[in-house]
Amino acid sequence: MMDTEKVQLVEYGKKLISTGLTAGTGGNISMYDPESQLMAITPSGIDYFEMTVEDIVVLDLEGKVVEGARKPSSEWQMHLINYQRRGDEIRAVVHAHSTFSSILATCRKPLPATNYMIAIAGGGDVRCSKYATFGTEKLAEYAFEAMENRYACFLANHGLLTCGSNLHDAFSVASEIERLAGLHVGASLFGDPVILDDADMAEVHERFPSYGQ
Repeated sequence: MMDTEKVQLVEYGKKLISTGLTAGTGGNISMYDPESQLMAITPSGIDYFEMTVEDIVVLDLEGKVVEGARKPSSEWQMHLINYQRRGDEIRAVVHAHSTFSSILATCRKPLPATNYMIAIAGGGDVRCSKYATFGTEKLAEYAFEAMENRYACFLANHGLLTCGSNLHDAFSVASEIERLAGLHVGASLFGDPVILDDADMAEVHERFPSYGQ
């Protein structure tokens, strides 16, 4: 099941480490197939550079394991809720323990529009969720709430969660939000960063669809 997605998950798991978005076995990645209504997710506690396609776990929309001998990531509920409720637009979810995003999450601070590229997350800020223990249904609900109308949120005292229409986009959002979080933390050392207003961000969102090829 989901053979192509499994290969991508193994590949991007390594990228989580090589790009510095997480360390050790932290974080997790999933993909969703709306046709079969199945989710493929990385397993719990396995080194990304030792992970194989056979380690990837497939679940249905009720959270039942339908393929795989490994335990799914402890955060599987935080992924599944997005496919259950936003499956018409979301096909991939990335969770990382990236440094600067985690700094803001530890302070329970949002990331405001101190740089126009925050538009990649779908709004004018990145919210921080309320705190709940990792791997719980409550955390899944809080994260979903914080990511409403967005493609990214911080998890209080935890890390970063992003999503997208494909794995490349979800990973790109994670990378860019981590970069912007670093800029914001750095700029804050010199005083209060200047925040772009709603009119500025509205213009950015208007121009974004025409960016690129």
